[in-house]
Amino acid sequence: MADHWPKSSDVSSVTSASAVSLPDDAVTLYRDVLLAMNDHGIPYAVAGAFALQKYTGIWRMTKDLDLFIKANDVPAALANLCQQGFRCETLDPVWLSKAHRGEYFVDLISGMSNATIVVDDSWMKRTQPAMIAGVKSQIISAEDLIASKLFVLRRERFDGADIAHIIYRTKGKIDWERILELAGGHWEVVLIVLMLFRYVYPAHTDYVPAPLWQDLLSRYMHAVQHPDRSAPFRGSLVDENIFSIDVKDWGLEDLQSEYRARQLQKAPGSSPSMGVIRRSGT
Repeated sequence: MADHWPKSSDVSSVTSASAVSLPDDAVTLYRDVLLAMNDHGIPYAVAGAFALQKYTGIWRMTKDLDLFIKANDVPAALANLCQQGFRCETLDPVWLSKAHRGEYFVDLISGMSNATIVVDDSWMKRTQPAMIAGVKSQIISAEDLIASKLFVLRRERFDGADIAHIIYRTKGKIDWERILELAGGHWEVVLIVLMLFRYVYPAHTDYVPAPLWQDLLSRYMHAVQHPDRSAPFRGSLVDENIFSIDVKDWGLEDLQSEYRARQLQKAPGSSPSMGVIRRSGT
């Protein structure tokens, strides 16, 4: 969602409660993309700035439309958009493809670049109806939006503030079991962002249910008191650049490469005409 779905061309990271006016070219592109997806029956979940606005009231100017989509549906989506005159490319078959027209584009996101979380049918079943660019669309659930931001912990971009804002503005009316389900063995990352929320909004600690605090903190204390000497190094899952010295020079595990290799085995083939690219740091 310079993160696990980096947006080097974002107009601004500044947020506002005042509505932004999107350029006509952007609105036209978003409408054409959503209509194409709807017409061809390709399931998707709108995320990014539109989802953040829905759950927090925060407006953020952006040049792109984020669509979460199952990996198996990406080839069909790209083929249809190419037929519509978009310039399409797969930057990383693990998680990211793009369709461009002019200076605006759509990101087709099938998971996180470190392959810890993968979009599946459950994401589509949890979408909520929304009108976007005048088109009846499906927007990502608040829980899946939070999960999509859990590993955006990089030096270049940190989405912990977005997660804190979602919890605050929804007053914690969130299916926390869903978030823990998606996080799986990475539950400590959930605790990290919840600790940030508690620090930022100490008067609203109760927006996170007491049993959840007790569960995560007790798990954490048990892990601290009973360290697993065989546990692998996990820094590359957070940021493979910041922790590259650990892997390259100190010989520690590269879990991101292992996770990505497994996911690549499942990824549908990419057409050479779509310009498959693997960009460093994504």
